[in-house]
Amino acid sequence: MHFFYSVPILSLFSAAVAASNTGLVDASAPAFGTAGGLVRRALPNSPSRGYAPATVDCPSNRPTIRNAASISTNESQWLKTRRAKTVDPMVDFLRRSNITDFDAEAYITSVQQNLTALPNIGIAISGGGYRALMNGAGFLAAADSRVAGSLDSGLGGIMQASTYLAGLSGGGWLVGSIYANNYSTVEQLRDGSSGSAVWAFDRNIFEGPEASGISILNTASYWYDIEDQVQSKRDAHFDTSITDYWGRSLSYQLINATDGGPAYTFSSIAKSPGFTSADHPLPILVADGRQANTKIISLNATVYEFNPWEMGSFDPTLFAFAPLEHLGSNFSGGSISTGSRCVSGFDQYGFVMGTSSSLFNQFMLTNLSSFNLPSIVTDAISSILSGLGDSNNDIAQYTPNPFFGYNSETNYNAGETELILVDGGEDLQNIPLHPLIQPERGVDVIFAIDSSADTTYNWPNGTALRASWERSFESIGNGTQFPAVPDAETFINLGLNSRPTFFGCDVNNFTSDSPVPPLIVYVPNTPYTAWSNVSTFTPTYSDSERNNIIQNGFNVATMGNSTVGSDWRTCAGCAVLQRSFVKTGTNVPPACQRCFDSYCWNGTVDSTPVVSYEPTPKLDLAAQSAASRSRFGSGSAGLGLVFGVMALVVIS
Repeated sequence: MHFFYSVPILSLFSAAVAASNTGLVDASAPAFGTAGGLVRRALPNSPSRGYAPATVDCPSNRPTIRNAASISTNESQWLKTRRAKTVDPMVDFLRRSNITDFDAEAYITSVQQNLTALPNIGIAISGGGYRALMNGAGFLAAADSRVAGSLDSGLGGIMQASTYLAGLSGGGWLVGSIYANNYSTVEQLRDGSSGSAVWAFDRNIFEGPEASGISILNTASYWYDIEDQVQSKRDAHFDTSITDYWGRSLSYQLINATDGGPAYTFSSIAKSPGFTSADHPLPILVADGRQANTKIISLNATVYEFNPWEMGSFDPTLFAFAPLEHLGSNFSGGSISTGSRCVSGFDQYGFVMGTSSSLFNQFMLTNLSSFNLPSIVTDAISSILSGLGDSNNDIAQYTPNPFFGYNSETNYNAGETELILVDGGEDLQNIPLHPLIQPERGVDVIFAIDSSADTTYNWPNGTALRASWERSFESIGNGTQFPAVPDAETFINLGLNSRPTFFGCDVNNFTSDSPVPPLIVYVPNTPYTAWSNVSTFTPTYSDSERNNIIQNGFNVATMGNSTVGSDWRTCAGCAVLQRSFVKTGTNVPPACQRCFDSYCWNGTVDSTPVVSYEPTPKLDLAAQSAASRSRFGSGSAGLGLVFGVMALVVIS
């Protein structure tokens, strides 16, 4: 079955209008919104009715910190419903995958009551600023059965069949924006409506959105409003940093609500009807921990996740989770003292997205002088960032530290009143795989969408995968296994960074003392119909540039609507089934064996030095063939190469 969720506030365009504007849908396609009525989400639930957290009475079951020996009770209960709801869309997708001499429906029906054998799918969207958001959006459009064109030769249904959807930094903006806007489709977010600033990237984040009925009037009032909102948090006696400003400004582009939804909280996702009924995958955002009085982020950094119920880490350096709704409460030793009240609203939606992308704090600082901003804004930010290296205000501050006094034997922050979090990609794990490889979640296959800027011209070369693999050998990995991956040169020389590749196909390569990790389906950003290697720190995109990069991501996900890889959808279906075949002892169908022979990395290495990597577009950027032009949309072809990467400037 296919799910459709409409977007509050957005007016949904007819197919004819969409086709004339973007080439999105043909005139015979149904208009958006015809499958369901408008549903308003209960996201603006901060008790202060604004950006600031507020003191509230604690619930009768007082919040506590729990250890990470298992997933939460909330998640385990939710999974019972969600896993069942993935069955029908999984069958639909596998049927369209057309695995010859294999009855996908009969197989899934035979294992659907066995949640260990039923394929458990995760999707991970990498960081990389707007490049990652747009390229990742293209993949999700191709994987979403609600999107026109995804069912023709795309991967439509994978999103509906997935259990988890993780994002980091720019990928976190994508995941966060989808859930903040009623689980909207990429089409709906891309096309927007009159008066909406969502995904209007033609106005950069420093200027703010254009005047409209639901936003500010000009750049000055935009920044005065942000300053007032951040000041309200200070007035409530909570520390603030530049992440508060960054998260607030992000929200105007990502959340379709007045002033970017200052009262929206991330934990309120758990209260929305579509999520409580388990109609959507579980969203997870990722950040890294940083020790106090340091600037170094290494593979030994603690990886934190934010899900609708909790924030915390499976890493042994913390091994604990805190209730997200009550961050900001005064936890000590894992509990809130009797007689103390609780705090709610600290997990403001933009602040959580900003935490995962705190690398951009320096981007914000670097670019302030380029814009005509009110002095109150530049003065405030300068004040916050004075003594940057000493006061650590370049990061996201979680004060009071929810893990204060907890697990002091291994928790290096147990004695700190402040928890310091930074961009989730600063430890080089730029794909948010960490939450999805945890044995407690039992994920079988991860579609890893990599928009990293690893090379001179901003293309990926597998660095994120290598970081996760190398980390698995350290004590911080806590025994969690990860598939082997080759060096950067091999990725480039063998073309592993320009086409989908499977890692971890042979389960015999893993030791038996820990559960077999998921199969990784690596989907790297590469040019099909647009130069999608824009700089991580480019803040502005015209509508046509935005649409072209999203379209390119759609073509990456579908291998040019199967014009580049005619077997791709079949092989994606085989990847979904691979771990299940192993668990049930099922003979691999010949069609799948051919897929594994073609798409699995077989251990071959070619470490010949690469002087400069410049890929050749998979399709003709100037004149796409009718066969490769998908119904999802086209727009004008071509987006100039952006050479170089903006250097981060640390001001001390």
